Amino acid sequence: MGRDPRRDLLAGLTVAIVALPLALGFGVSSGLGAEAGLATAVVAGALAALFGGSNLQVSGPTGAMTVVLVPIVAQYGPGGVLTVGLMAGALLIVLALLRAGRYMRYIPAPVVEGFTLGIACVIGLQQVPNALGVATPEGDKVLVVTWRAVEEFVRAPNWTALALAAGVAAVMLLGARVRPTVPFSIVAVVAATLVTQLFDLRGAAPIGELPAGLPAPSLGFLDLSALGSLLAPAVAVAALAALESLLSATVADGMTVGQQHDPDKELFGQGIANLAAPLFGGVPATAAIARTAVNVRTGAGSRLAALTHAAVLAVIVFAAAPLVSRIPLAALAGVLLATAIRMVEVGSLRAMARATRSDAIVLVLTAAATLVLDLVYAVIIGLVVAGALALRAVAAQARMEQVDFRADLPGEHSEEEHALLAEHIVAYRIDGPLFFAGAHRFLLELSEVADVRVVILRLSRVSTMDATGALVLKDAVEKLNRRGIAVLISGLRPGQRQALESVGALDVLRREGREYATTPEAIAGARAHLHRAGVLPGAPDAAGAVR
Repeated sequence: MGRDPRRDLLAGLTVAIVALPLALGFGVSSGLGAEAGLATAVVAGALAALFGGSNLQVSGPTGAMTVVLVPIVAQYGPGGVLTVGLMAGALLIVLALLRAGRYMRYIPAPVVEGFTLGIACVIGLQQVPNALGVATPEGDKVLVVTWRAVEEFVRAPNWTALALAAGVAAVMLLGARVRPTVPFSIVAVVAATLVTQLFDLRGAAPIGELPAGLPAPSLGFLDLSALGSLLAPAVAVAALAALESLLSATVADGMTVGQQHDPDKELFGQGIANLAAPLFGGVPATAAIARTAVNVRTGAGSRLAALTHAAVLAVIVFAAAPLVSRIPLAALAGVLLATAIRMVEVGSLRAMARATRSDAIVLVLTAAATLVLDLVYAVIIGLVVAGALALRAVAAQARMEQVDFRADLPGEHSEEEHALLAEHIVAYRIDGPLFFAGAHRFLLELSEVADVRVVILRLSRVSTMDATGALVLKDAVEKLNRRGIAVLISGLRPGQRQALESVGALDVLRREGREYATTPEAIAGARAHLHRAGVLPGAPDAAGAVR
């Protein structure tokens, strides 16, 4: 934190200015009032910064969390929120101790990019009512709320608010290109506030009166009688907090160079924050991508910025409420509009979309689901689609092809014998994974083998085999045996052996002595089988040559 404190302090101040109206708004929309949002931003913001696993993360109340909390407040009141917050905090700490954060590395890059794009769109659309100077319409779907706000603006245009929002956003975007180190968000917000005050501009609604102080910590509202019924909401809150926090940390790492978060430590920090915030009358918190993006874009490099953000909000609550109450909502909307635009990395999105068709599909679906549904469903949809497409791609790589076995024949043989062996023996090499996603295709191919006496399966190049693949192989062997075709295998590896043994496939092969370590040994065994069947004249010696 001592490396470049000036930049961190400026970044924290900028984030605090951006976070203030969000904290107030999310507190009100949760049903517990503006003071709940402020308490969450101060307490959770400071504790998550101290105990979390990211140097750049900024935590507090979020819109996604508010959607989960509204029905809890309606049914259980403040006691329900306190109970859910404490339970969710405990669950997050348990996840941290179980080192569950490491599984975030399995989230594909298209899911993260699509999630970031969707969040940027949601952030931008959420600012439309304030940017247009209209009251925020009712509704929990951002697209519906935005459309109603536009309709209201068309009926009664508020050009002052629109000009302030557009002006602040333009100053931030253009200023960042000219002088990236200057906190143009502060400059623009201060300028917009002065203009509205000096010229007494109507239509530039201020954020309004702030509460004076934070409530003392208390367990008085804890609802122990509803622990059982609140377990499911607590699990949902913990899952959302973990998911949004870890994705936010991943996004923050991607926006910088040399930063890498500790996922398990981040879960622990969020758990501590969610244990403490409800005790001060706050709501469950999570890392906020919007505030984290502002933090990164304004030059933050350590936890000092997030701590400064929490300290500034605390000072504002106790000392500077009258001054901050005059900031126009439209100016703050402009700050977040610029932030949303800067979150979108066009080059990265273009590269991801051009990589493969599957990547493009996952990216678009995740972004659309984030915009239309919510964050948890969006990530789940992205993961399911990405997993299905990945399995399809892996299964397509597996193949079975016929190979010429005569080069591996032991001993010396005449052309006539070569032709006779080729007529009665066929060898196949299976490459790639033999698992549930593509195993049945091999069953069909093996079952359609022409009329031969012996089939040799070379398994040394099978990369993995699951129970489904082993069962399919067993079924193919039994079907071929019923047709009078002997099946021999070679090159079986330990992992494949375990799968085949578990379904009883090796019992069929061992009973006839048809498992071999190498392909030449399997070919010799095939020749011996043909001699015993009277197909080949003479009798083979130990090397497989005819005497």
